[in-house]
Amino acid sequence: MKLLINCLKGILLIAILTSEVKGQVYNNDEPFAHTFSVVAIDTASGEMAVGVQSHWFSVGSVVSWAKSGVGVVATQSFVNPALGTDGLKLMEQGVSAQEALKSLIASDNGRDYRQVAMLDKEGNIYAYTGKKCVDAANHITGENYSVQANMMLNDKVVPAMAEAFEEHADLPLAERVVQTMLAAQNAGGDIRGKQSAVLLVVNTKPVENEWMDKKIDLRVDDNHNPLQELSRLLKVHRAYEHMNRGDLAIEYNDMQLALKEYEAAEQMFPENLEMKYWKAIALANNGMLKEALPIFKYIFNEDNNWRTLTTRLPKSGLLNITEPEYRQILEL
Repeated sequence: MKLLINCLKGILLIAILTSEVKGQVYNNDEPFAHTFSVVAIDTASGEMAVGVQSHWFSVGSVVSWAKSGVGVVATQSFVNPALGTDGLKLMEQGVSAQEALKSLIASDNGRDYRQVAMLDKEGNIYAYTGKKCVDAANHITGENYSVQANMMLNDKVVPAMAEAFEEHADLPLAERVVQTMLAAQNAGGDIRGKQSAVLLVVNTKPVENEWMDKKIDLRVDDNHNPLQELSRLLKVHRAYEHMNRGDLAIEYNDMQLALKEYEAAEQMFPENLEMKYWKAIALANNGMLKEALPIFKYIFNEDNNWRTLTTRLPKSGLLNITEPEYRQILEL
């Protein structure tokens, strides 16, 4: 049976490479996304990630590829996007990252200009740097990660990335990837500067619904400081994770946990009126109007549109209080 499965994998590999051969030919009009990137896996959390920064507009649209239960890919330098799509196809069929990348590169006439890293759900990692990639170009593959870069200011960038990834083992995978990219920039980064960045995080296990595929999907397409903005967006993402957990706790009638989660979100972004507003709504709906009123008053003073929104919630069943309580809120 094992022999049969291996034979089928081989047939599948040949079929995909043959059918996609046109996508593996080097073209002069391919995206010129020289960049630095990291692919990584956290076996404890069951997460895989790919992070990229480049002096190229919307680098996330061409370099980074990821799918839950499959793997992640970074395809850069003179980008061949087919290395991303086909790499995921092969890994989804059980081909290892190493076997998939070696096979795809072998059939790519532009292989000398490519830089690619692939990681599969089993934690297998493989990277390739073509001999005509613009210096400084290199990659380092370590335990659970690969870092790679081309057209860097100096040859210190890739080693700095590897060091940073290993030093930040205490962080969640997404934050660890961001710190790794910040280290690349601090070591010199892209010789042309910086413009865009992306962070994708997926699960090592397949998801039930396609829309759940990306755990984190953040892109900065055009910014003077894309990594700083990406880091800010990741913090916003974490804050809204607290908000979502707060909402879920209310569904399970755990008000204590809900308030704890809402408070955690507020502490991360104390000026965010929406976070305060839905906390107040939750308080009001759970018989804690006294605690909610000062929050409503502050919000309405900052932006009266929230008062208008409040008038629309009862009809939608999102504000379930008595008429006197309702008037108390609106008269603030």
